[in-house]
Amino acid sequence: MSLLEIKDLHVSIGEKEILKGLNLTIEKGEIHAIMGPNGNGKSTLAAVIAGSDKFKVTKGEIFYKGMDLLSMSIEQRACEGIFLGFQYPVEIPGVSITNFMKTAINEQRKYKGLDPISAKDFLALMKEKEKYVELSSTLAGRSVNEGFSGGEKKRNEIFQMAMLQPTLSILDETDSGLDIDALRIVAGGVNKVHTKDDAIMVITHYQRLLDYIIPDVVDILYEGRIVKSGDKDLAKVLEQKGYDWIKQELSAQ
Repeated sequence: MSLLEIKDLHVSIGEKEILKGLNLTIEKGEIHAIMGPNGNGKSTLAAVIAGSDKFKVTKGEIFYKGMDLLSMSIEQRACEGIFLGFQYPVEIPGVSITNFMKTAINEQRKYKGLDPISAKDFLALMKEKEKYVELSSTLAGRSVNEGFSGGEKKRNEIFQMAMLQPTLSILDETDSGLDIDALRIVAGGVNKVHTKDDAIMVITHYQRLLDYIIPDVVDILYEGRIVKSGDKDLAKVLEQKGYDWIKQELSAQ
């Protein structure tokens, strides 16, 4: 059984169809890089998997751990281990990162029939995971993303990912706005979180991120469909030839 299986997915917003028969399979242990031009459906795909009600699924199926994902609420998806890292993380004034994470972890534990995490275990977990992205305890005490730089916001998201230990992580342009040092720290955190029992979908435009987070599969999403898949070298071909190469190849078929 695949971790995630998407079959003939069609998704619209208003009268505009964005995903047009997308098929994708992700196995446990894999890192998939989703690449493609702007406006072709990458962020839409991420939002639909996470459960956004902004989009309408008009056809197709999504199975996650063998379950019908489209019948699950956003809360169920999160408790079953789906994590979405946003391109532009939102600020939550008045809610500290510490309280936010403790609430999120205890919601997961409640869903699984477990007792709330003890204060001692929670603080130990925080201390361990902060090191993944060089997040200071001072930063962890502040409101979620409030007044954070772009790099701090992205590091905070990967810290959240490390704390929640999701089964499927979707990172939507995590490299956006990061300088080379922040990129190294964020990518290093992702690599530390990843295990053979989970999978990661990395949405990106740039090869530079994939120098740090090495994908098992590169999927090219073009005009609402996955039109080509390959290994990490496919990203390097895209870097050299651009997306016109894909358009020309499809036209020749």
